[in-house]
Amino acid sequence: MPFAPRNTRFSFILLWTFATFGGFLLSLLFIEVGEKPDIGVVEAAIGGFAIALPQGCLLKEPIFCIRWILSSLLGWSIITAIGIGAVGWIVPSTQIFPVRILSGAVYGAFGGLGIGLAQWLAIPQPAAWRWIFVSSASWAVAVPVGSAIGMILHRLTQLFLGEVMGLAITWLLVGILTGMNAHKLRW
Repeated sequence: MPFAPRNTRFSFILLWTFATFGGFLLSLLFIEVGEKPDIGVVEAAIGGFAIALPQGCLLKEPIFCIRWILSSLLGWSIITAIGIGAVGWIVPSTQIFPVRILSGAVYGAFGGLGIGLAQWLAIPQPAAWRWIFVSSASWAVAVPVGSAIGMILHRLTQLFLGEVMGLAITWLLVGILTGMNAHKLRW
C-alpha cells in the first residue's frame, strides 16, 4: 500500500491546535499583553473573536460556527467582567514561583470553566456538558505551565517578551488539550 490511511484524529488535533495558536498570535495585533487590570472586556472580546473565528472554521456546520464564535465572545467577556480576567492575555504580577503556579491553576480552572460554560451553549449534543470540564481542566494545566515558563524566561532574559512566550506556550497547550477532547466530542 503506497499511502497510509489519513489519521483524521491527529489531523483534527493538529488543525485545532494551529487554529487556536494562530488565533492567539493574531490577537496580539489587537491586544496588548499586560496584568489583569490592563485588559478590559472589549479587549477580551476581541481576543475571544480572534481565537473563536479560526476554531469555528474547523466546525462542520455554518450555524454551529456562528454559535461557537458568539458563545466564545460571551465567555471571554463574562470572565473578564466578573474579575477573573482575560486569562490567556494576562501576566501574573507575582514573582513568587509557588504562588504563581497555584494562582495560575486556580485562575485557569475558573477561566476555563467560564469559557467552557459559554461554549457549551453552542455544542449541539446531549453529552456536550463534558466540554465544560475539558475546558476547565485544560486551562488549569496550561496556565500554570505557561506562567512558570514565562517567569523563568523573563528572569533569564530580563525581557518582558519571556512572559509573552509563556502565554504562547499556554495557548499551545490549550490548543493541544482542547483539540484532543474536541475531536472526541465530534461536533
